[in-house]
Amino acid sequence: MLVIGVAGHELTARERDWLQHDACAGVILFTRNFASKDQVIELNHSIRDAAPRPQLLCVDQEGGRVQRFRDGFSALPPLEGFDALYRRDVASALELAREHAWLMASEIRATGIDLSFAPVVDLGRGNRAIGNRAFSPDPDVVADFTRAYVEGMHSAGMAATLKHFPGHGSVLEDTHFDEAVDNRSLEEMRALDLVPFVAGVDAGADAVMMAHVVYPQIAPEPAGYAPRWIGDILRKDMGFRGVVFSDDIGMAAAFSAGGVKARIDAHLDAGCDVVLVCHPDLVDESLHALDGRTSSTMNLVGLMGRGPQAWDCLLADAHYQQAQVRLGDVPVSARDAGAASGAINVGNVA
Repeated sequence: MLVIGVAGHELTARERDWLQHDACAGVILFTRNFASKDQVIELNHSIRDAAPRPQLLCVDQEGGRVQRFRDGFSALPPLEGFDALYRRDVASALELAREHAWLMASEIRATGIDLSFAPVVDLGRGNRAIGNRAFSPDPDVVADFTRAYVEGMHSAGMAATLKHFPGHGSVLEDTHFDEAVDNRSLEEMRALDLVPFVAGVDAGADAVMMAHVVYPQIAPEPAGYAPRWIGDILRKDMGFRGVVFSDDIGMAAAFSAGGVKARIDAHLDAGCDVVLVCHPDLVDESLHALDGRTSSTMNLVGLMGRGPQAWDCLLADAHYQQAQVRLGDVPVSARDAGAASGAINVGNVA
């Protein structure tokens, strides 16, 4: 199955045709798809109306520099700011993380979208792509925040997606542009990067997104192409029963498997349930690559948004106003303040 990207603020005739394909299970939206709250709500309606089966509508609305929708939405602080609060008052910091999750998920649900790919549970150890998207460099602190964030998303009727398994924070390279290799052993990974994922699975996380990083001491392929990581470690050892997403096949580190069809086949054969095709230029070829391959959307039912979704109800909710005020206590750097005002625009970051 594929979750695909579309090009603009409205569906084209070609994109409506894509939605008819049996392998199309959903759509992921980006900043390029957003002009206003009303416009993106209408786009979501048009996607659902054009498809012959339910579609999983997705976005990356993490906060900080990775927040696709801004005008009319709360300016969500990046996760990095929670670490300093944790050092002062653990209980208050975790409660604020729950509020961040609830607020983010409530706004996205009110827009008619099912899933924001969150939380990032990578360690904050200098990776160029992760940066201030991570809660902390300390795995036990990230584990605490992971539990709180999953709880907050669930309270808003949204499934939680842990990313990027088995941990993207401890290598320098950004897999959007470069191959990344992490030479640590599985024992080292279990003591560090895997700790938050174990906590998230135990907390009931519904999905996991794979990293395009290679861990040669454990498997020769990037993690999303590796049955060892998905089948043996994530599924068998950790007991995860939810949905496994690939990261975007248009990222440079995904190219190692070959062409578009080879990348899709490698992910699915390794155990991924859904492959992300974020770049519209790759969608035609990706859908054709799955012609004749059996697809089912049944395992995505649990990721569909739950509960009411209406902006007028949300705006009238006292909890909504309180959460916006309370999140003002999360430290934000000058750089991040610029991002929140729209000064920084990040592209296809998943």
